[in-house]
Amino acid sequence: MSVVIHKRPGPIRQIMAMIYDFLLLLSALLFAAIIPVALNSGEAITPGNVFFLLYLLSVCFLFYGWFWTHGGQTLGMRAWKIKLISSTSPTISWKQAAVRFIFGLISWLCLGLGFWWQWLSKNKQSWYNQAAKTQLVFVKE
Repeated sequence: MSVVIHKRPGPIRQIMAMIYDFLLLLSALLFAAIIPVALNSGEAITPGNVFFLLYLLSVCFLFYGWFWTHGGQTLGMRAWKIKLISSTSPTISWKQAAVRFIFGLISWLCLGLGFWWQWLSKNKQSWYNQAAKTQLVFVKE
């Protein structure tokens, strides 16, 4: 049984969970790319193909969204004892997952400023957690 401690996980713990999840996501994206390549007669997808990029972005959202809405932990978060909780309800909704994902993309397009913001702001929240009304907590087992 795990005990949620309402203490914010530190930057190293969060970054390590992100790296872990990135490696899992990369393998999911490589596997997902098989379908469009097969539908394209085995030929490579044209670089810059908007539909392919949107497809891969959808795979990314489904990867994170499913984990966030089903237990609040990706595999990387589970390994590093981090849990995502909602500030407004018992579980994370798909709407919250979508908002968090979109603001997370914006955050990282700004060179991670939205991530680092949590250690600079008064309320100690990243852009994407503020927007989605979620927060990360440390889980002790």
